[in-house]
Amino acid sequence: MARGLSRRGLGTAFALGMLAALAGCAAVAPAPQHIDITLIGFNDLHGHLEPPRLVVRVPGPDGAVAVPAGGAAYLASAIAALKASNPHHAVVSAGDMVGASPLVSALFLDEPTIEAVNRMQIDFNAVGNHEFDRGWRELLRLQHGGCEQFTVRTPCQISRPFEGARFGFLAANTVREDGQTLLPPTGLKRFHDGGATITLGFIGLTLKATPTMVSPAGVVGLRFEDEAATANALVPQLRAQGADVIVVVIHEGGGTAAGITETSCAGLSGDIVPILERLDPAIDVVVSGHTHRAYVCDYASVNPQRPFLLTSAGLYGTLVTDIALRVDTRTRRVVRKAARQVIVQGEGFTGPQGRVDTSAVVPVFPVDTGVQQLVATYHAAAVPLAQRPVGQVTAAILRQPGPSLESPLGNLIADAQLHATRLPGQGGAQISFMNPGGVRADLVPDEQGLVRYGQLFAVQPFGNHLVVKTFTGAQLRAALEQQFDSGTNTPERPRVLSVSAGFGYSYDLSRPAGARISHMALHGQPLTDEARVRVAMSNYLAGGGDNFTVFAQVPDMLGGGQDLDALEAYFRASSPLAPPATNRITRSAQVTGSNQ
Repeated sequence: MARGLSRRGLGTAFALGMLAALAGCAAVAPAPQHIDITLIGFNDLHGHLEPPRLVVRVPGPDGAVAVPAGGAAYLASAIAALKASNPHHAVVSAGDMVGASPLVSALFLDEPTIEAVNRMQIDFNAVGNHEFDRGWRELLRLQHGGCEQFTVRTPCQISRPFEGARFGFLAANTVREDGQTLLPPTGLKRFHDGGATITLGFIGLTLKATPTMVSPAGVVGLRFEDEAATANALVPQLRAQGADVIVVVIHEGGGTAAGITETSCAGLSGDIVPILERLDPAIDVVVSGHTHRAYVCDYASVNPQRPFLLTSAGLYGTLVTDIALRVDTRTRRVVRKAARQVIVQGEGFTGPQGRVDTSAVVPVFPVDTGVQQLVATYHAAAVPLAQRPVGQVTAAILRQPGPSLESPLGNLIADAQLHATRLPGQGGAQISFMNPGGVRADLVPDEQGLVRYGQLFAVQPFGNHLVVKTFTGAQLRAALEQQFDSGTNTPERPRVLSVSAGFGYSYDLSRPAGARISHMALHGQPLTDEARVRVAMSNYLAGGGDNFTVFAQVPDMLGGGQDLDALEAYFRASSPLAPPATNRITRSAQVTGSNQ
């Protein structure tokens, strides 16, 4: 009996010994030689929760194929599919996730977009200029949640309370007066495989020119520092925190001549280039945005001393960029990197050019039901307002500029603003200006020429209010000179304001700065430098937005109603409306035959 027990004991001891040996082997098993990480990037979603009725053109067997793309429910599915292909993944957005959004999101202060992206489980969003459209306090509310009201619109209309973003907003170069950043500058994500750990460090940057693109009141007390200098200073800090791979996520960009399916820096240009030329070569990837262009560029082909992988995923969630990183676990450095654009194809649509069906050329993603239900809830709440008829037009009114760079739709909005402020009790305005960047969509009627409120909202989604100020003719001339010579407004990239009927002038870009504006006239009479005129504009322009600092130098101001209300009232009073002519401004160079 004792002998039998001894045998069983020996057997047990042998088994335990083998398990211990195997455990010991497992404990000392070598770490993998490398870890593959999937980085997923998108940018400039602009609250486009419903499919934006846009196409992405790709090569097909019989020529270019138009692929319908976009929609938050399909974007969520595309991101989930890329995540499923690799357990080591991170998802980042390069800014303008919100702002200038369609009505379904904007009517609810972009809370629906934050909630939809929460369901996508992304990691970080680098703050863009449009995140500041409603001011920095409202931006902090989107991050942290709550129902405190900072705008004319009411928060928490559907979600009570609104919980805020479950991902991090990063803004490394957005600094308060006390020297602290408005939001965290960096973020980390660690990946474990066997005995190895690789850490990605993220730097989020907002374009330095943000104060020229948003209402000055929305960024009061903030300064936007140099992008490259900020990023470079943070690299050693991230290294000290254990970051092996450095990713810059920046809301600034460029463009290339390459197609969607190409990996090429051909024709790379734009404001991102001088930033890249000054970035620390230790940075591995630059995920960019702002220009609404799509590109994958191995920047080493441009400058071998700065071998960044540069990407951007277009706009409105029509694309995501699938970035593959292989990291050596011994040297803890990237040894291989590549990227490709993934088209977010979900459903077809019928547009002005006819039917666009889904294509077998690229995959079709299924609907993410959770996101779809969320969007449907907000859509149902917005429909009664969006479908309300407001008036008629005789033809589509477009934002495409004419030869003088004024646009039909910009002129129409200027006319509407003047109509709302022309009476003495309303401000007594004689002239109105409209900035081109504030016109966000074309106005295309239905078959009966009918226009609905949702379309007006798409044209002017910012919720600005109108103001009236008194200017001398000399001050107006100085302000108009800033169309070509102030900040980012240059002769090569002018920002020409549309003007109301009855006012006109000429400009000549061949003349020196300060002498380009001439022949200002109001209702056919010359407008002298000494004359005093009442001018209507948005609070954005009145505060010096878009580099028109002269407008901000005049302190007297009479506040008016909302810009969108003025446009709706103009339609109700004046329908049917025809597209205004674009002959209120004369570009002298075009008359003389100049190519400028």
